[in-house]
Amino acid sequence: MSAAATIPQGTVAWFEMVGALMCAAASRAGLPPDLNWSLVERYGDGAILPNGRLQGIRFVIAHGRPSFEVGVDEDARGDVTIEVAATTARELNLLHTADPAYAAALDRATGLGRLRVNGDVSPMAGWLAAIHDPIIDLTG
Repeated sequence: MSAAATIPQGTVAWFEMVGALMCAAASRAGLPPDLNWSLVERYGDGAILPNGRLQGIRFVIAHGRPSFEVGVDEDARGDVTIEVAATTARELNLLHTADPAYAAALDRATGLGRLRVNGDVSPMAGWLAAIHDPIIDLTG
């Protein structure tokens, strides 16, 4: 993919792309119609977006239907809440999952407290992990 086809990371358009990929992946996952689950990811030291919220995304599955909002409040929480430093997000969003540097960067970020995950992502981990590389391919 050419550099011209990428979206600058951390922009509203980038979070919209991430949310759309998450919704598509969740829809393909055959979610039960009674499933309710939410994920909030925010850049703990991120910029304020034009909508007045912090860089991040709120992803919600309500009654088996996925949706998302771009930008989150500083105190927003979900069933899973991920807080990541902006520079760490950038580092991770340049590395494909097969790259050994990805696993090392993930371990380093977690160990340094630059990436914190609260909650159990395991029920959704398979399809969430599957969208990491497509996001990378669209990230500028």
